[in-house]
Amino acid sequence: MSQGLPEDPRMVIWFDIDNTLYSASTKISQAMGQRIHAYFVSMGLDEDEASDLHFKYYTQYGLALRGLARHHDIDPLDFDRKCDGTLPLEELIQPNPKLRRLFEDLDRTRVRIWALTNAYKNHANRVLTILNLHDQIEGVVFCDYENPNFTCKPEPEYYHNAMKEAGISDPSKCLFVDDSKQNVVAAKKLGWGRCAHFYEAGLEAMEGGKLKTLGQNGDIAASANGVVVINDLEELRTIWPDIFSK
Repeated sequence: MSQGLPEDPRMVIWFDIDNTLYSASTKISQAMGQRIHAYFVSMGLDEDEASDLHFKYYTQYGLALRGLARHHDIDPLDFDRKCDGTLPLEELIQPNPKLRRLFEDLDRTRVRIWALTNAYKNHANRVLTILNLHDQIEGVVFCDYENPNFTCKPEPEYYHNAMKEAGISDPSKCLFVDDSKQNVVAAKKLGWGRCAHFYEAGLEAMEGGKLKTLGQNGDIAASANGVVVINDLEELRTIWPDIFSK
């Protein structure tokens, strides 16, 4: 936001990218988990040590790389090249006309659309390009791997920085959709107005290198924190009808 200009009065809807703008059924999280595990092993850890540390860092920091960058002498950009950069995304995801219509139907007189990801800009832009959504999004807030001390979701500093980048000062005007319960609950605690946990019941997803099946009963814990749980992004039309033009 330029100094001296009034703040845009519209709300901002923030979308996570991975496992949110595409389904966990693509198994991209599994492919990514395998690459991250191989990276840990390449540091000299045995298989069990690599699995344990991968899960520990993911659980503790919300991103395995955050732990690696903090506690080990590694280059985050090298990690990005060997992990995110080698994912065969073009073979695993494709444009989704229904999802594009959802974005097109958002009322731009009421909301601005931003992406909020724990990935680096290269991966984020690559996914948005494949999904044919880049022109629908005003900006992308990503983890700056060029800075070894980068922040990520669910750290409060990351959300504060995101708001500054988007030029919005009122957290109650932030709407947020993410497949991570940890991330949406953190945003809710910071006062973000509306948060939705994208939870594909019955599907398998990998978190911290551990494969888990999402239960059929939904995420009760997220709901208890004032977060709405959705199984399909189309449900946004129902839970937040005021931000859609049709």
